[in-house]
Amino acid sequence: MDENELTAARFWKGRRVFVTGHTGFKGSWLTRWLTMLGASVSGYAWDRDEYKLFPLIGAAPEVHTVWGDVRNRQRLDAALREAAPEVVFHLAAQPLVRTSYQFPADTFEVNVMGTVNLLEAVASSVDSGIPVKAVVNVTTDKCYDNREWIWGYRETDPLGGYDPYSSSKACSELVTQAYRNSYFHPARYAEHGVAVATARAGNVIGGGDDSQDRLVPDCLRSFAAGLRPLLRSPAATRPWQHVLEPLSGYLLLAEKLVQEGAEYAAAWNFGPEEQSVHSVEKVAVRLAALWGEGAGIDITGISGLHEAGELQLDSTKARRLLGWRSRWSVEQALQKTVEWQRALDAGQDMRNISEQQIREYMTQNL
Repeated sequence: MDENELTAARFWKGRRVFVTGHTGFKGSWLTRWLTMLGASVSGYAWDRDEYKLFPLIGAAPEVHTVWGDVRNRQRLDAALREAAPEVVFHLAAQPLVRTSYQFPADTFEVNVMGTVNLLEAVASSVDSGIPVKAVVNVTTDKCYDNREWIWGYRETDPLGGYDPYSSSKACSELVTQAYRNSYFHPARYAEHGVAVATARAGNVIGGGDDSQDRLVPDCLRSFAAGLRPLLRSPAATRPWQHVLEPLSGYLLLAEKLVQEGAEYAAAWNFGPEEQSVHSVEKVAVRLAALWGEGAGIDITGISGLHEAGELQLDSTKARRLLGWRSRWSVEQALQKTVEWQRALDAGQDMRNISEQQIREYMTQNL
């Protein structure tokens, strides 16, 4: 282990952690990372057949899983009490913009009331003597009132949301703020001992994401089938980053919340450097080149549904106060994604491949 690994392992070894949405894309990578560091992880997620990454990545045998819907307050409360965690990561969500247009009510129920139920469970557990010390609610860069400008959004900028998904995540931020102010106020930290924060990240990519209507998985599926993917909004720009980038921020934030408490109970951006903000077309073209075998793209330029054109984050706060930095460029992120998919297609042990990528990331010089 290098110094980064040793420091993280010392903090997380044996620490009890509760993760909602632990079988999703981010959740699977997060639980694999936590178990590598020696944490005792319990997870709560909806039992769905399409969640293939969680068993592939190798965390399943080491995680105590409770299947349930975050809309079921009683079951979620019982699962959190059983886990008796010090750290809670809330990742359970309906995560797709286009799906939110199809199922707006479900999106709001899961993303807003799911957050309410999680924070209710935390409050109830703390009252019962369970030692929850830190809560990290993972939202999105789309929670901001997007003005389609060229500057990165700061944590103090207004929240908003054009579509149901974005709006629901802004609401999740407001719910968290209300619970923090009302029940876990930083000024009363000595009384309750719970530090609650939110984390906002950009467009994440990486091995194992098989979501529909996301650029990279859509492209990889098309390339594998010998097809040319259609790009809906080729000129749209996004802050692209490998999934391990924001996860490293969430882990670091949780450490600070436990060790320092109230000082870090706030909203945090975890976006890449400005040079990692690229258009959809540029990323797709580079991904095709890395895939090889004559892969290419087609451009329609017609989305049909509103999606943000310009969007990026200002992560100065995380860099200066947490010491967090992006480690992999967009090029590296795309390379690691293709390498992971190629390894899967070749029938390799994806637990080992995923662990290797996490170790490579942790040992990357800042």
